Amino acid sequence: MAGSLQDQLLKTGLSNKQKANDAKTQKHKQSKKQRKSNEVSVDQNKLDVEKVRQEKIERDQLLNQKKKQEAESKAVRAQVTDMVTQAKVEKGNGDVAYNFVHEKKVKKLYVTQDVSEGLTKGQLAIISIADSYELVPTAVAEKIRQRDEGCVIVCNENVTDVDDDDPYADFQIPDDLMW
Repeated sequence: MAGSLQDQLLKTGLSNKQKANDAKTQKHKQSKKQRKSNEVSVDQNKLDVEKVRQEKIERDQLLNQKKKQEAESKAVRAQVTDMVTQAKVEKGNGDVAYNFVHEKKVKKLYVTQDVSEGLTKGQLAIISIADSYELVPTAVAEKIRQRDEGCVIVCNENVTDVDDDDPYADFQIPDDLMW
């Protein structure tokens, strides 16, 4: 009994050469088909893993970019806060109401007469920071505007230019009428 099962079946007469060849070719086809399906499934698995890895990389990049933007905006807010605290002008407990528009609403800020004149002449600006309004010089307001435009609420232009040929130069137009 040193031979294979196929040889033993042929010797005893239970099988013939044709059946043996058919079984051999079928076994060969089946093993070939199995190898192909394994290669396809392995390739598909590799593609799936690569796709998941790429999606994770993209998600991580978006998350990092978002965190970086948040950190930058936080740094800008801190810079603006520092600039305002260093250069703010006291409003004083004045009785002059200065009206301005913020977020489509008319707001009222009570200031002294000197501060009101500074605002109308463009020497001072109103800055919104941490849900409050502060007054700063126009130069500081321009620096703040470069960092964050949303903070600067009122920054009137300096109106020192007067035409020599202006026939109405003698008649000053009031910017802020008191009623």
